[in-house]
Amino acid sequence: MVCGFGVLINSHAMGYKQQENRVSSLDAFLGSWTFSREITDHISGAQSHVKGILTFTALADGLLYHETGMLEIKGQRPMQAERRYLWQKAPVGIAVSFEDGRSFHTITLDGLRPHASHHCEPDQYEVDYDFTDWPRWRSVWQVRGPRKDYVLRSHHTRS
Repeated sequence: MVCGFGVLINSHAMGYKQQENRVSSLDAFLGSWTFSREITDHISGAQSHVKGILTFTALADGLLYHETGMLEIKGQRPMQAERRYLWQKAPVGIAVSFEDGRSFHTITLDGLRPHASHHCEPDQYEVDYDFTDWPRWRSVWQVRGPRKDYVLRSHHTRS
C-alpha cells in the first residue's frame, strides 16, 4: 500500500442505510479513469470541452497523475491535451505537486468535499473536490487573475 488514510464517503444519516464506499488510501485512485471537463471562460464567453483518460501509476513515493484527452474549442480543430502531477501522502491527506516537484496544493481528507487553493502571482486558483459519490468524483476549479477568469468542471469515473 502506498499510504494509509481514510475518509468515509457515504455515511449513515437520517435513517438511510450506511454505504461503505471509502477512499482509504492513495491506492484507491490507482488505475485508469475516464474524465470529462467543461471549461467556461468568463472573459471571452468561450465554452471548451475535454474528454480523455486519467491514469494513476504507482511510484516509489506516491502516484503519478497523468491525463490525456482531446480539447475541443468552438471554431478550432480539436487538439491533444495532457497534464501530469505527483500525488503523495501528506499528514492531512494528499499533497499534489507539479511534475517537477513544486508544491501545488493539498487535498485534505477531513471531509467529503475538500477545498484547496494555490496562489501563483498574480493569479489565484481555488478547487473544490467532491468524493460523495465514490468511486465517481468531481473537481471544480475557479481561476482568477488580471487576464484570467475561468471555471474548470471535471467528472471522473473509473474505467
